[in-house]
Amino acid sequence: MRDVPDLSRRMVLGASAMLAFSNTAACAQDGDTARIRGGKILVAYLTRSGNTRVIAQTLHRALNADLFEIRPASPYPADYEEHVAQASRERAEGYAPPLAALVTDIASYDEVFLGFPIWGQAAPPPILSFLKGHDLRAKALRPFITHGGYGVGSAPGTLAGLAPAARIQPAFVMEADQERRTLNQIKAWLGRIEGE
Repeated sequence: MRDVPDLSRRMVLGASAMLAFSNTAACAQDGDTARIRGGKILVAYLTRSGNTRVIAQTLHRALNADLFEIRPASPYPADYEEHVAQASRERAEGYAPPLAALVTDIASYDEVFLGFPIWGQAAPPPILSFLKGHDLRAKALRPFITHGGYGVGSAPGTLAGLAPAARIQPAFVMEADQERRTLNQIKAWLGRIEGE
C-alpha cells in the first residue's frame, strides 16, 4: 500500500487558494484583472481560526501585495462559544468595535483585497469598523470570504452599503467550516455518552 501524505486543513486551504488566485493573476490581459499588475495592492483580512489568514498570506505572496491584519482593539474571547455570543450581541446592536490600528496610507492603494469569515450569516463587526474607517472611493475592492457552510449571508449588501463608491468586484468564496463541524461533532459525541 502506498503512503499517503497527511495533509493538514491549512495546507489544503492554502493549495486551493493558490490555485484559484493564480488563475486570477494569470489573466492579466482581461478587464479589471489587468489593473492588478499595475497598481499598489493591499490585502486586509480578519481571521478567527486562521482559514482567512491562509488565503490572505497566499494573496500577499502571489501578488506581491502589502498585508494588513484587521484586529479589534479589545480581542474577542478565545473560547468559540463566548466569541459567537459577543459577536451576536454586537451585530444585533449594530456595533462596530474600535480597531487596534487603521491603514494610515489607504489612499496609496489602487486595489484592496478584503478578507473575512462570515459570522452569523453576516460580515463580522470589525469589518464594519474597517469599512467605516477607510475611504475606498474609486478603489477596486476584491472580497475573499470564508464561511462555515451557510454562504455569504448579508455580507455583499454590507459591503455595498459601507463602500458605495468602491468598485466592488465579485467575491472569492470558500467554505471552511472545520471549527463549527468539530464543535458539533463533540456535542454529538457527548450526547451519545450521556445517553448510555
